Amino acid sequence: MNNLDYGIIGNCKSAALISKKGSIDWCCLPNFDSSSIFAKILDDKKGGSFEILVSDAYTVSQKYIAKTNILVTEFRNGEDVFESIDFMPRYQEADGSYYAPSDIIRYIKHISGSPIFKVKYDPKLEYAKEETYFIAKENYIKSITDKDKYDTLYLYSDLNSEAILNGEEIQLTSHAYFVISYHEKLLAQSLERCYLKLQRTRVYWMNWSEKTTSYKVYNDQILRSALVLKLLSYEKSGAVLAAATTSLPETIGEVRNWDYRFCWIRDASMVIKVISDLGHKRLAQRFLQFIIDIIPDKDEKIQIMYGINGEKDLTEKTLDHLSGYKNSSPVRIGNAAYHQKQNDIYGILMNVIYQQFVKFDCDLDNSESLWTISKSIVHIVNVNWEKPDKGIWEFRTEERHFTFSKLLCWVAVDRAIKIGELIGKTDNNPRWIALRDRIYDDIYKNAWNEEVQAYTQSYGSSDLDASTLLMESYGFIDPKDPRFISTVKATERELCNDGLLYRYKNKDDFGLPSSSFTICSFWFINSLYKIGEKEKAKRMFDQLLSYSNHLGLFSEDIDFKSKRLLGNFPQAYSHLALIETAVNFSGGVTKEEELMDTIA
Repeated sequence: MNNLDYGIIGNCKSAALISKKGSIDWCCLPNFDSSSIFAKILDDKKGGSFEILVSDAYTVSQKYIAKTNILVTEFRNGEDVFESIDFMPRYQEADGSYYAPSDIIRYIKHISGSPIFKVKYDPKLEYAKEETYFIAKENYIKSITDKDKYDTLYLYSDLNSEAILNGEEIQLTSHAYFVISYHEKLLAQSLERCYLKLQRTRVYWMNWSEKTTSYKVYNDQILRSALVLKLLSYEKSGAVLAAATTSLPETIGEVRNWDYRFCWIRDASMVIKVISDLGHKRLAQRFLQFIIDIIPDKDEKIQIMYGINGEKDLTEKTLDHLSGYKNSSPVRIGNAAYHQKQNDIYGILMNVIYQQFVKFDCDLDNSESLWTISKSIVHIVNVNWEKPDKGIWEFRTEERHFTFSKLLCWVAVDRAIKIGELIGKTDNNPRWIALRDRIYDDIYKNAWNEEVQAYTQSYGSSDLDASTLLMESYGFIDPKDPRFISTVKATERELCNDGLLYRYKNKDDFGLPSSSFTICSFWFINSLYKIGEKEKAKRMFDQLLSYSNHLGLFSEDIDFKSKRLLGNFPQAYSHLALIETAVNFSGGVTKEEELMDTIA
C-alpha cells in the first residue's frame, strides 16, 4: 500500500481526499485554505472523518468515472453490492456562471442484494482544536464548535439521522444520498436533486476533458493529470495551488512538513504553461488576471507565493494538538517561505506571459497590463540578478548564487525581448539584449564546474542539482551541446538512485534529503530523451508511472526504498511534469494529427 491511496474530488473552490476504503479523511470548507472539517489524514484519532463501514466480507474497489473528477467506491459482498459516488458539484448555469457550492455529495447507489453498512460521521471543525458536537434537526444534522471559534456544518440525508449519528447498521434497499454543506440549504434536499447535480457535474467534466488536447500515447495519464491540475485551480481568483494538503511529510517521522494550499508563482506558472499547451485558454487567462491583480504598482516587489485570494501575509503557525501524518509532526498552517527572495520566479512568470502572447489573442487592456509587468520584471531582474537568493528549493538559511535562479533571470530578459518584438515595442532592445548577454556569459563562466564536468547547483560549488536539467528546456543550451550531455550524465551518476532522483544530495537546513522529489525524476527522463537515449528514458518513465497510486495520482515525493508516496498530495508539480514528459514521448503528435496522417 502506498499509504497515500487517496482519490481527490473538488470543484475549483475546495477539495476532499477519499481513501481507498471510501473514508473522507481530508477536507477544508468553504475554501481550499479554510480550516479543516475532516483531517484524519493528519491525526487518526482527533482529525475527523466520514467513513462507510462494512464487514470484512466485502471487497472494496475504487475508480474515477472516465474523463471526470467523480470518484466511485464499490462495496461488494457476493450479491450485496453498492457504490458511493462522491463529488463536489460543479457545472455551468444558464447565465454562464458556475455553480460550485461548498458541498460534498455522496450518492449511494444500490446495485443489488441487501447490503449492510454503518456510517461513521465524525467531522471535527476548525482543525479539531475544540470539541465538535451535534444537533439532530428534522431535516439535517448540524455540527457545531463554539469554544475557541464558532463554526458549523450541515449534513442532509434521506437515511435515518439517529442511525447515522449512533453508527447503527443500515440495510440498503434503494439509492440514498448524503449532502455535506458548509451552509444551511435554502431548498429541500432530495435524491432527485442529488442525481441531477451528479449528471450535470459529470457532463461538465466530460466537456472539459473533451476540450483537452489528446495525444497518441499516454493519453489516459495526460488527461488524469490535467484533471488534477484543473482541480487545484481556484475559480474565484485564478490562483493555482501547489497541492490540496498541508503537512504531509517528505519523510516519515521528520519535520519537512509544509502547508502547500497556496499559490507559488513558480509552480502555478509552470502549471498554466502546461494547461494552456493542452488547449485550456480560460485557465491561463484567469491566472494572468490573478497576476495583474496582485501586482498593482510598477515598483512592487513580487512575492514568491500568495494566498489563493491574493493574500500577502502567510504567517506560519503549528497545530500542536494534532499528531501529524503517521506521527510526523509538526502540523503547519501558513508558510514562512513567503518572506523569501527567489529570483527564478521572474523568468518562469515571464515565460508564461510570453506563451500567452504567442498562442492567444490578449485583449488590449490585458496586453498593456502584461507589457507593464514585463518591463517591471526586467527592471527587478536588472537590480537583483547578481545577488544571492534562497533558490528553487527554498533553503531557509544561507543565500547562494544558485544556477537555476541565474538561468531564470536570463529567461526573464530573453522572453521580455521576444514579447517586445511580437508587439512592436523594441525601444528597450539595446539595453535588454546587453543585459541578457551579460547574464548568459556569467552563467556560462561561473556555473560550469570543469572538474565535475557539469553545471552545478551554485557558483563555486561541486554539488549537482536536478534543476540544472532545465537549462535545455528553457532554451539556454542545445540538447546536443557537450556541456548539457555531460551535465545529464553527471546528474545521473550523482543524484539517481534506483531510477529516482534526489533534488540534491548536499545537506540543507534539515540535513540530507532522504526521499526522491517526483518532478526531478520526470525532468531527468525528459533530459535523457532530449540527448537521444529514448529507449532508456521510456523504460524509466514506465517504471515511474507504476509508482503512482491506484488512481494514477502522485504526491510530491517517493521513498527510494519502499516506493511509497510521500509529501503533499496530489502535487501540481508532479502532474505537470508527467504531462510534459508524456507529450515528449508522443513527439508532440496529437491523436487528431495521427488520424490525419493515417487518412493521408
